[in-house]
Amino acid sequence: MKSLFGRRSAIVTAAIATAIILSGCSSVNDSASEASGDCGSYAIAMHAWGGYTASAQVVAEVAKQELGCTITQTTLEEGPVTYDAMEAGTIDVIIEDWGGGRWKEWTDRGAVVEAGENGNIGIIGMYVAPWMVEKYPDITDSKNLNKYASLFKTADSGGKGAWFEGPTGYTTIGEKMVSANKLNFKVIFSGSEAALVDGFLKAEKNKTPFIGYAWQPWTLHSKLPTLDAARVKFPANDWSDPAAASGLTDYPSTPLIKLISKKLNDANDPFTKLVKNFKWTNADQNGVAADLEGGMSAEEAAKKWIAANPDTVASWIGK
Repeated sequence: MKSLFGRRSAIVTAAIATAIILSGCSSVNDSASEASGDCGSYAIAMHAWGGYTASAQVVAEVAKQELGCTITQTTLEEGPVTYDAMEAGTIDVIIEDWGGGRWKEWTDRGAVVEAGENGNIGIIGMYVAPWMVEKYPDITDSKNLNKYASLFKTADSGGKGAWFEGPTGYTTIGEKMVSANKLNFKVIFSGSEAALVDGFLKAEKNKTPFIGYAWQPWTLHSKLPTLDAARVKFPANDWSDPAAASGLTDYPSTPLIKLISKKLNDANDPFTKLVKNFKWTNADQNGVAADLEGGMSAEEAAKKWIAANPDTVASWIGK
C-alpha cells in the first residue's frame, strides 16, 4: 500500500532505475488497435498486484476498442522507478497510486501530473472472521477485544491472542495498536498475502477464531462478502504518516490517485480524457481481479466488465 500504507512498496537503487529507463522498460503486453490513429500511442505502467492489473487492463481495452489507441503495457516497480520512467518519456499512466503524495518531487518539476482520483478507496484495518460477528456482536468494538483475547490463542502466541499482520515489509501500526490499547494479543507477521487469505478462509469455513490485517480493494472481499462488517472499529485516526501514529486510533482511508505524464496531459486528446474520466468502485475492481484469480486472462476479464458496464464506459470517453 505504498508510502502511506507501504503494503506494496519496494526499494530499488538509482542504478537499477536508470537501467530500466534506458532500456525502454520490459514490455509484457504490447498491443495496438488497427482503428484510426486519432488517439496516438501511449504506455501504461503495470504494477504487481491483481487490482492494479484489473484497472489498467480495463483502461487499455477501452482505449484500444473505443478510441483506436496504440497501448503498451510495461511492468515496472511502483514509486520512484515509474516516476523516473514518466519523466524519461517511456511511461504515460499510473492508474492507481497509493503513495500519499510521494510523487511531489516529480510534480514540482512538471514531469508528472496528478489526474484525479480513480474511485478506489484504500482502506486498511483489522478484521475478525465474519462468523464471529454473528456469535459475538460486540467483538468489532476495539474496547471489547480483550474480553475475547483468549479465543485467539495459538501455539505461537505465548498465551495471548494471535494478531495476524501482513508479511514483514508491509507498513503497519499493528504493534503500536496492541501496545497503546493495552491489548492482550501478540503480533504475528504472516509470510505472504496468500497466508492471510488462507487464514481468513479457513477460519470462516471451520468457524475458528481469527483476527488479521486486511485491506480494500482486495479480492478477499469477493470471497468473503461479509468481511466489511467484520472490521474492528478503533477511534478515528489521528495521523497521516505511520511513523506519527499514536496506535490508539485506526488507519485512515485514502482515495487512490491517477498520475499521467506531461506528454499525455499536454496532448489533451481522447486518451487523456479517458484516463482523467476513469473512475470505478472497489467492488468493480474486486470483481475483475477475482476473474483474474479464477483463471481468466487480463483481456478476457476486462472485456467481460466492459460489456457489462456500457454506460460507465460511455461516460469515460464522453459519448
